[in-house]
Amino acid sequence: MTGMGVLAPNGTGLKAFWNSLVAGESGIGPITLFDTTGFKSRIAGEVKNFDPCDHIDAKEKPRRLSRGTQLAFAATQYALQDSGIDLARLCDASGDPLPIIFGVGTSAMDVLQTGFDSLRDRGPSAIKPFAVGSCAPQAAASFVGRMLQVTSRTSTISSTCVSGLDAITAAAAAIRCGESDVAIAGGADAPVTPLAIASFTTAGLSSLRNREPTRASRPFDRDRDSGVISEGAGVVLLESLDHALARGAEPYCEVTGCAVQMDDNPNSPGSGLENTMLGALANSGCTPAEIDYICAYAPGHPIFDDVELAMIRRALGARAAMVPISSIKGVTGNPLAAAGPLQLIASALALQKNIIPPTANCENVDNNCELDIVRGKARHVKLNRVLINVRGLGGGNSTLVIERVAKC
Repeated sequence: MTGMGVLAPNGTGLKAFWNSLVAGESGIGPITLFDTTGFKSRIAGEVKNFDPCDHIDAKEKPRRLSRGTQLAFAATQYALQDSGIDLARLCDASGDPLPIIFGVGTSAMDVLQTGFDSLRDRGPSAIKPFAVGSCAPQAAASFVGRMLQVTSRTSTISSTCVSGLDAITAAAAAIRCGESDVAIAGGADAPVTPLAIASFTTAGLSSLRNREPTRASRPFDRDRDSGVISEGAGVVLLESLDHALARGAEPYCEVTGCAVQMDDNPNSPGSGLENTMLGALANSGCTPAEIDYICAYAPGHPIFDDVELAMIRRALGARAAMVPISSIKGVTGNPLAAAGPLQLIASALALQKNIIPPTANCENVDNNCELDIVRGKARHVKLNRVLINVRGLGGGNSTLVIERVAKC
């Protein structure tokens, strides 16, 4: 992994994103993207001071795009700049199409919301022709592919919150099997709209701590009431190790193990997560004893957090109690399809800096938790391998193992 781009509620760009994670400074606040009068939950994680015109040429009509597509393209720009790669030269030399794979969870909710409102208030003639393409699930990947002006093959994965990590898994698989030396992958979601927030609130998935938004998302905390919905985008550039080293790149980490599975038993929630952890470990050729840190999904939900900890105990056995665990969602909120990519970027930076970011707002760990939850302040510790978990509504699970690249 040689390039990373991030836009998140707690910061745009790697430096701002990382500094807030280490400090445990939440990016959650009152919703400003729409009028929340009458809403039970009036808080979310919004990307601050984002102007699509800073990233997309005016002739491309950036405001016709969904916010999710805008964020996805901006994150791609950051990742490519970070990697230092010359895509045009690369594609001219190889002749192979560049894989561009994006995960989306809620497709263009802002465009759909505008369309619903226009249809209700002014009738069918008010719907704009560009709405068809703007609200399509594949819009982000297609727009990125077109704007990069290279031969590409674009794909879109939609598997709820695991979508972004699934996209990165698919990109890694394409490189591992020799289909490509380079791939772009990530996830983006922008669900801070009236319909989405109302839906998540009704489903019990959006915290009601409106008076203290920065303390609302509380992974693993005894007094957590739910997660907090947020928006964001995370994109990474993946390369084969030989290709990266040949061009003088300095990889952040190597993706060594991946696994994806649905829960196989509706009466045993999280059963698929146990299997993805075991599968990713086997795929990476390492044992539980070699995992130095677990970047948990843990959205701050009373049930979901407990289920994940239970599956960690089952998958890692006695080692589970010795591995530091933290969740970044106390700072970022839950950006749905962007959750996995943001966790991956946080984990890669943790590897690079040998620092585990704390679980923000985890003040009192559940009494039944016997695991090592990193909280209060960041922990300085030598890291070689990190395991990353993501879960999704409907029973999807995805696990990735990354490790430090040995100096050649």
